[in-house]
Amino acid sequence: MRRRLLAVLMVLMGAAALLLCVPLADAYARGRTEHLLLQRRSEAVRFADLADRMRTGPDRVELSAEIGRYAQLYGAGVVVVDTAGVTVARAGAGPSWEAAHDAADARRRALTGRSTDRLPTVRPWGPKTVVLAEPVGRDERVSGAVLMAVPTDAARLDVTVRWSLIASGAVAAFAAAALVAAGIARWLMRPVRDLDRAVEGLTAGSLQARAVSDTGPPELRHLRQHFNIMAEAMADSIGRQRDFVADASHQLRNPLATLVLQLENIEPHIVPGPGQAEHTRALDEAERLEELLDGLLAMARVESGSADLADQDVPRAVRERVRAWTPVFRDAGLELTVTALPEDLRARTLPDAAGRILDALLDNAVKFVPRGGRIEVSVTHATDGAAVVRVSDDGPGVPEDQLALLLRRFARSPEHQNVRGSGLGLAIADEIARISGGRLGVSGNAPHGLVVEFRLPSSLGTAQPYTDR
Repeated sequence: MRRRLLAVLMVLMGAAALLLCVPLADAYARGRTEHLLLQRRSEAVRFADLADRMRTGPDRVELSAEIGRYAQLYGAGVVVVDTAGVTVARAGAGPSWEAAHDAADARRRALTGRSTDRLPTVRPWGPKTVVLAEPVGRDERVSGAVLMAVPTDAARLDVTVRWSLIASGAVAAFAAAALVAAGIARWLMRPVRDLDRAVEGLTAGSLQARAVSDTGPPELRHLRQHFNIMAEAMADSIGRQRDFVADASHQLRNPLATLVLQLENIEPHIVPGPGQAEHTRALDEAERLEELLDGLLAMARVESGSADLADQDVPRAVRERVRAWTPVFRDAGLELTVTALPEDLRARTLPDAAGRILDALLDNAVKFVPRGGRIEVSVTHATDGAAVVRVSDDGPGVPEDQLALLLRRFARSPEHQNVRGSGLGLAIADEIARISGGRLGVSGNAPHGLVVEFRLPSSLGTAQPYTDR
């Protein structure tokens, strides 16, 4: 927007400079042409007076000498003709007086008693010569005409110099105005860019993002104040909600653990029969509730963004977590393999983000992939420097229309409602990736199965973390 605003201002200033400079340059050219006409017309009047008083041979010689000296001094051409167009005296070089249109028109006007009162405007590119005429005699006693072919070299040089000065002044004024316009545009757009960054931060989840610029028009300063007030209210509301979830989850864990312990303690005293089956179901539900509270508490901690980002060796973290999960997969009758594990691929993330995300993905695979299935983990280096971890399986997978639901909290496909878990694993993994500046995606695996892939930004890159601090 700043560039567009600056472009509009530059166009307006350029148009204003042209509207001022072009008339000024044209006015000077016309004035210089008028000055040239007045200068040379006075000489033409003198020659016409000499021609009018010419009666004898010495008078003709005097006239020829005068126009000869003038032609030699100014490089002009002078011709004196009678009413029939016959040349009476001539000096200097000039156009073909009989053929030149300007000369013929000027002579025709002069023979009718009218002096040349207007010349073509002299500009740097021409004309190189102008023709003016003065009648010999007055009124009905016109006996001839004096024609002068006047070179315009000096006048064109003056016009060129003055136009150059005008152009230089216009360029200097335009440059100064451009600097002022750039300052104005910067002054106007600085609070707008600051607001845009703050809105982008809030959109990304950084609840502490605020507009800090205190410059610009009063209207934008008021907008900044109102935006910050709104952001404070929103951050306070979301913070209270998260605190409630974390506090409720934490406070409920102790009585729930006590309840589970009591249920386990009374189990030996229950007589086999329907009561024992109900007791088992109650114990399962209590343990499931405990998992749910643990998931909510973990989600609240992740969303609080209380940890700083740090460098992490992603291949090493993946190798360690796969080693830790291998016995679990073996007991479940599943094959866990690792492929494409490069060395020294570092990412800047939340502490142990790669391991925590991978734990959620492998836990998900153990729950939903049937015995005999195969799970493959790979780490690759993306073109933008990010670390890409891919977990694929050959299980039953999820229908295409339900893939988008897997990253939602408490999401379960209809056929997996009875599988143990809180439904928060992938949601927590997605939140960890997002806060670390990366992302997590889910897609189908051909011919069947599921692929979960997450990207973590390179420690050498410029990816900005999404935090609430």
